[in-house]
Amino acid sequence: MKEIRVIFLVCVLFSSSTLDVRAALRAGAAVVDATPRQLPVLVNGGFFSRLADTVRAPIQCRALVLDDGRERMAIVIADSCMMPRSLLDEAKQLAAARTTIRTNRMLIAATHSHSAPSVFACLGTEADATYVPFLRERLAEAIVAAEAGLEPVEVGWAVADAAEHTATRRWIRRPDRIADDPFGNPTVRANMHAASNWDDVTGPSGPEDPALSMVALRAQDGRPVAVLANFSMHYFSDEPLSADYFGLFCEGFKRRVAGGAGGGETAFVALMSHGCSGDIWLRDYEKPAGSRGEGWTIASYTEGLLDKAWTAYAAIRYHDDADLAMAETRLPLRYRVPDKQRLEWAQRIVAAMGDRAPKDTAEVYAREQVLLHQWQSTEVVIQALRIGDIAIATTPTETYALTGLKIKSQSPLPRTMVLDLANGGDGYIPPPEQHALGGYNTWPARSAGLEIDAEPKIAEAALQLLERVAGRPRRPFKQTCGPAAEAVLEASPIAYWRLDEFAGPRAVDASGHHRDAFYESGVVFFLDGPRDDAFCTGGEMNRAAHFAGGRLEARLAGLGDRYSVSLWFWNGMPAEARAMAGWLISRGSVHGLGQGDHLGIGGTAAAPGRLVFARGDQADDGPMQSGRTEIKRWTWNHAILVRDGASVRVYLNGNAQPEIEMTAEAGSSGASDRLFLGGRCDNHLNWEGRLDEIAVFDRALTAEEIAPLADPWTRSRVAGASVHGKRTM
Repeated sequence: MKEIRVIFLVCVLFSSSTLDVRAALRAGAAVVDATPRQLPVLVNGGFFSRLADTVRAPIQCRALVLDDGRERMAIVIADSCMMPRSLLDEAKQLAAARTTIRTNRMLIAATHSHSAPSVFACLGTEADATYVPFLRERLAEAIVAAEAGLEPVEVGWAVADAAEHTATRRWIRRPDRIADDPFGNPTVRANMHAASNWDDVTGPSGPEDPALSMVALRAQDGRPVAVLANFSMHYFSDEPLSADYFGLFCEGFKRRVAGGAGGGETAFVALMSHGCSGDIWLRDYEKPAGSRGEGWTIASYTEGLLDKAWTAYAAIRYHDDADLAMAETRLPLRYRVPDKQRLEWAQRIVAAMGDRAPKDTAEVYAREQVLLHQWQSTEVVIQALRIGDIAIATTPTETYALTGLKIKSQSPLPRTMVLDLANGGDGYIPPPEQHALGGYNTWPARSAGLEIDAEPKIAEAALQLLERVAGRPRRPFKQTCGPAAEAVLEASPIAYWRLDEFAGPRAVDASGHHRDAFYESGVVFFLDGPRDDAFCTGGEMNRAAHFAGGRLEARLAGLGDRYSVSLWFWNGMPAEARAMAGWLISRGSVHGLGQGDHLGIGGTAAAPGRLVFARGDQADDGPMQSGRTEIKRWTWNHAILVRDGASVRVYLNGNAQPEIEMTAEAGSSGASDRLFLGGRCDNHLNWEGRLDEIAVFDRALTAEEIAPLADPWTRSRVAGASVHGKRTM
């Protein structure tokens, strides 16, 4: 009996080990021509309908099929502006009937070329009825052809920094330059390309993602098979019909591979996918006019991007032990439907239009309201897949760069790319705080109709799927702590807000004292902050919040009349724009100015472009004490407000000599536990620009203690800089 048990155990162990043996990773890639055979054809990408009768560059579907012996999956990147879920579901069913790949193991994404045939009815353009079934068949054919070419491969990963090829196109308008939306309401505080006139704007509304990511596959004999690239840049804007820079990149990469192999024909396939770039374009509005990328042609832009990709590609290290996993979910979401008044307005306009196409934006958006009212809700597809230690997540929308950064930063696997406009074309999904700023990306339509909370729901679904395919939890995002952050913590603040959040409403206290502050509406997140090298480590970018009418409020009981507030600030308002450029720090009652303390930057009323301190009612029309240094717009600066009983001192950029020094009785400010950052306590002339690294101390800091907060490298030169305790972060 004992012998039988031993034999049984050996058999179990043998079978378990055999079950763990998987086949080598295999891949096949193919390109199928999807250029329309019948011209003219409708083209997406504008407010109004347009036709194209010329083919400038081929329209193609590029497919990649992967197999590890247990899982088989397909990735297709098609030269299209957007593709509806219904069309893609049908194409997947066609492909599933001709292959061994299940429909929920197929990922089909659009490049977002604005010069490709229309298969998605949106704004003033209908889907081209002749081209839709043609593209559906080509999508399925691409998967079939890629599966037929499966062969053993090795896989590698690379990331290139292509920051000069992408930039934020959505900028925040000044509060006195708000524009009207198509419904006749003054709601546009942020919009695309608003920064073409610097006088109109206060700063970008979100971050960029400069990462050009690549998954590379080569045969076991070293022959290149395919590369899947991903980059967050909206489109170049080529003339139709064209695959835009996406197609040029793929063909250029193929030529370089062929050249590296000695020339001649190659079966290599490059796929360029659309990264999260709903608020991104190539024009860098932070540069003066004439140097923003206006000199680029689509060819020179693409060649520059290829140079970056090729350098990174050449350094890839490959391995052959990658297994596969993939997961999908279908998420129900609501549309933002019109209220009764807007619906009646829309119905009147649509009735007057009859059967003709819209001729102006009012007609476009009127028709969109009627459609959203009819539909009410929808379902979107989100996917995640894993190739060894490489992850890919998808969104079905025109997703902001911030959302892509959220997913990448928290993915269980550091090697993660995010494809948008995958498995559907459900329009823009601004993060919820961006809806408060309005603009084209938020106007309800098929191009931007999902509920306000669609972005966090889709991002969370993608992260949950990534956890599933990785078999491990997500990585909590926490900004690294460089020498400047260490200096703040060593000075023992009672609260320290790094303002590195992806979203509100909570600003987490990094001091360890759990005194979180709270953002109001009118704040956007994850912008570039000051001094990356000082506040972070390992090349990480420091992050900041941009204030556009909202404030940060903290309750600090028992603060008293001896306290200090240290912060970094970046002013977006011209000094000549209004009476005060904006208030930075305010301590007092929300019901009036009382005897509160208020620090800001002057405007037309007094001290334009310089720090000003006001006491209580002086903040409106009374005398204000001002600094001597003019602060340039759109530059990072450091300030510390120090109240020591009746004495007030304000320091700028680490200067040992106070910028402002005066006597002002503390009065009721010493009794108030409410501190406002980025605005005044009565919500008047709030800050327009960025804030970061805000620390509050329950004592009056000395000049020696202040120096390391502006320049952390002075710590070794300043005696006693860390006598108040060590970091708790």
